[in-house]
Amino acid sequence: MSLRSICVFCGASTGHDPAYREAAIALGRTLATHDITLVYGGGAVGLMGVVADAALAAGGEVVGIIPQSLKDAEVGHAGLTRLEVVSGMHARKARMAELSDAFIALPGGLGTLEELFEVWTWGQLGYHRKPLGLLDVNRFYDKLSHFLDHLVAEGFVKAPHRTMLQRSDSPDALVQMLEQWQPSADPRWQERTIS
Repeated sequence: MSLRSICVFCGASTGHDPAYREAAIALGRTLATHDITLVYGGGAVGLMGVVADAALAAGGEVVGIIPQSLKDAEVGHAGLTRLEVVSGMHARKARMAELSDAFIALPGGLGTLEELFEVWTWGQLGYHRKPLGLLDVNRFYDKLSHFLDHLVAEGFVKAPHRTMLQRSDSPDALVQMLEQWQPSADPRWQERTIS
């Protein structure tokens, strides 16, 4: 699969560990190097601003999607290739998904997790057939990954749905994994096996 654009979910803060900022910089550069457009939440603060600035500095294209109500609170990024202002959070997530061929979550908080799980659920339901990935900085997502495996073991998540989510601590490796990802079942299984 050739990826032209990747949506990155990440925090409006940078977290305590400098490694999170370094990973956001590396991811932004990687996307630009691979000529992949970065689609993200449009903010200039936190890891959102870091990943956008890194992609722009490396010559990449960056599209931000931000609700009007958050434009001032999150300090909408004024230097993007394009900044779209939408009516609310639902419109933001739908537009980011529409513009993207794949999704990556950097470390983040509740909003990052909510965006990741919503787009993952859309994939489970068959609304899209796009890969998802976790950029697992310093094993940030270890406990989540173990819990997801527990959901499979307990019969609440089907194995094909679990394999939709790739995981790596390397931006380059993760992009390669997303490019190589193939849906693990034919579209009919979504209708029969919703968890």
